[in-house]
Amino acid sequence: MTGWSCLVTGGGGFLGQRIVHLLVEEKELQEIRVLDKVFRPKVREEFSKLQNKTKLTVLEGDILDEQCLKRACQGISVVIHTASIINVTDITYSEAIINVNVKGTKLLLEACVQASVPIFIHTSSIEVAGPNSYKEIIQNGHEEQHHENTWNFPYPYSKKLAEKAVLAANGWTLKNGGTLYTCALRPMYIYGEGSPFLFDIMNKALKNNGILEDTGKLSIANPVYVGNVAWAHILTLRALRDPKKAPSVQGQFYYISDDTPHQSYDNLNYTLSREWGLSLDSRMSLPLSLKYWIAFLLEIVSFLLSPIYKYQPPFNRHLVTLSNSVFTFTYKKAQRDLGYEPLFSWEEAKQKTTEWIGSLVEQHKETLKTKTQ
Repeated sequence: MTGWSCLVTGGGGFLGQRIVHLLVEEKELQEIRVLDKVFRPKVREEFSKLQNKTKLTVLEGDILDEQCLKRACQGISVVIHTASIINVTDITYSEAIINVNVKGTKLLLEACVQASVPIFIHTSSIEVAGPNSYKEIIQNGHEEQHHENTWNFPYPYSKKLAEKAVLAANGWTLKNGGTLYTCALRPMYIYGEGSPFLFDIMNKALKNNGILEDTGKLSIANPVYVGNVAWAHILTLRALRDPKKAPSVQGQFYYISDDTPHQSYDNLNYTLSREWGLSLDSRMSLPLSLKYWIAFLLEIVSFLLSPIYKYQPPFNRHLVTLSNSVFTFTYKKAQRDLGYEPLFSWEEAKQKTTEWIGSLVEQHKETLKTKTQ
């Protein structure tokens, strides 16, 4: 199969950029199209440097714009769909989250059928599987266990519906008579340099005398480095293009983790930032059951106020559960079917992320210096 092309939606984002950087190394790839709503100037500059290896076309457009999607998919061999609104705190803008994550995915699948795109890889989420209760313990979970999120909060609910739509589309007949083959990847919590979540956490800590806020002392998670998630997408693409491997991958979903130690979210934040003098909050936390019921009351207040005012609670039951659960998964199925092995070790991932956090600390110092002059 020679002379193929790939569309990456959400390609200007944290994960999308990494996928594009790895794609340029792929053999016989003629064109990469990168679709996103907005591209920051720095991202455009990065992509222009990659033009020497493969034709790279930057497309600004909305995932809900059918005409835009039709144009983007024309002549494409593979779609990697990373575009989504990632929001685990906001319950007031549920319509936007459902629209982009669910309707946008369905529109893209339809555009693939019309443009006869044979391969569709979907970036799903660990939240499709749960956790549903902080009392439930799942360690080294796997695909055969059929874990399913039961929350109706916008983000996990939207990712569950989107993934179902993608896997249900496996085997659809394309306009040219061919067949659409789909696959979904469920990464754990993704960290790494450029992470919007880590950026917010570190900025809040720097404004709070270097004290990291409590994001989940009781959790045990297995975070995954962004470079390894991007690598899993490349291996999925290769598997789906390989006639021997493809039948075992089509219509499947895979948990994507790596060799990052299983730890609490608080411990991860501290490990990545302690070199720069940041420290954990030593104050006593509220009992978990009390925090859960406070979250429930805040959600009720938000609902009652919704006709006249959009009140976004600082946390909700889903976030409390997510941040305080023992919830880890193995990547053995991806290893077996995709040949997945982490591209970056924990030590490499930690070093790269720590260096980036160091640059944020330096920026903060410069800002403070400018203000005092």
